[in-house]
Amino acid sequence: QVQVVESGGGLVQPGGSRRLSCVASELTLDYYSIGWFRQAPGKEREGVACIGDDDDTYYIDSVKGRFTISRDNAKNTVYLQMNSLKSEDTGLYTCAVDPARSAERTCVVGDGMDYWGKGTLITVSS
Repeated sequence: QVQVVESGGGLVQPGGSRRLSCVASELTLDYYSIGWFRQAPGKEREGVACIGDDDDTYYIDSVKGRFTISRDNAKNTVYLQMNSLKSEDTGLYTCAVDPARSAERTCVVGDGMDYWGKGTLITVSS
């Protein structure tokens, strides 16, 4: 049974950093486009950072220059390094597995995913 599990969430001070991890069992993430989605309280879910199967990347404007998405295929893990965190980065961060291949498609369209994790909560507050 395929499982997608996120980790790394927690309370972070403004300006701080955090790295999120997305690990899958019974599934090779390298074959898919992977997206990190964020849902803030009272807001729609949005694709924050995505990486395609050929390692193309896509970021929403609000995180460009601060967040970096990457893969470690040996560990079957996708990471989201988040720096210079702001209060508006608060939300539930969920990892999605998309067979569609393109990072931009994964983040912008945001549907048709094969698998979703349950998410990990990031709270940016002093």
